[in-house]
Amino acid sequence: MRILITGGTGLIGRRLCQLWLAEGHQLYVWSRSPQKVKGLCGEAVQAVAELNELDQVKLDAVINLAGAPIADRPWTQARRRLLRDSRIALTERLVSWMAGLADKPDVLISGSAVGWYGDGGEQILTENSPVQTVDFATQLCADWENAAQAAAAQGIRVVLIRTGLVLTSSGGFLSRLLPLFRLGLGGKQGSGQQWMPWVHLDDQVALINHVLHQPEAHGPYNACAPEPVRNQAFAQALGQYVKRPAIIPVPGFVLKLMLGEMAGLLLGGQNIRPERTQKLGFEFKYKTLESALAGL
Repeated sequence: MRILITGGTGLIGRRLCQLWLAEGHQLYVWSRSPQKVKGLCGEAVQAVAELNELDQVKLDAVINLAGAPIADRPWTQARRRLLRDSRIALTERLVSWMAGLADKPDVLISGSAVGWYGDGGEQILTENSPVQTVDFATQLCADWENAAQAAAAQGIRVVLIRTGLVLTSSGGFLSRLLPLFRLGLGGKQGSGQQWMPWVHLDDQVALINHVLHQPEAHGPYNACAPEPVRNQAFAQALGQYVKRPAIIPVPGFVLKLMLGEMAGLLLGGQNIRPERTQKLGFEFKYKTLESALAGL
């Protein structure tokens, strides 16, 4: 297959490149830093600086994973613009470009996040659940999904991957927590009762590959293990993983003072089930947090 990837130099994109190169697919990565693509993604990957370089290429699939990290720094006005531009404006450019192709891709698989649901409290949420609360993160995800869904009017199959916290041994969410936990400074955040949907990187990559090859797959799929945990249980499991106590809590008001509205990402949560994902026949390799941490 000929596959175009945005965000290909990121954590998930690099692993997808490894998988699909090994399977013999022809890969293109659209990047702001095309000179870095081969070093990060593989020598056989073709870097793309401008989409019109592919006007004459018959693509089978487009994987849209681009987006500035949402939790790296507080949401100033400038940061909010960057978060929206790197997701929504980029996706709109991508869909607009595909509209001009005579021979369109069969499928667009586009990133999203569990933030789409907002803070769900104790409510069990599936892909069919409505938005629970509205804030900047929910609106960001909604607009991102809507921008991708516009490709359906072109006859392109659109799949939306709503991702939880991605667990990996290098980079991502854990890379920011592990140093504190290894020093014995880890613990629950806020009440510790909020739910934390998570997914092992291997399962995240496998799910994207799964929906690529399922012609009936369309719409949203939760990329979250079937057994979410509460924040306090997550902290305890991570403490056991690094063999350190996890008993130093971070009060909610401190997080709000430090992070502003972004604190909602840590103090709120979603008790999510991957209902449509499992009905599609996808089997999670890592169903429990303990097995995921052991597998890192």
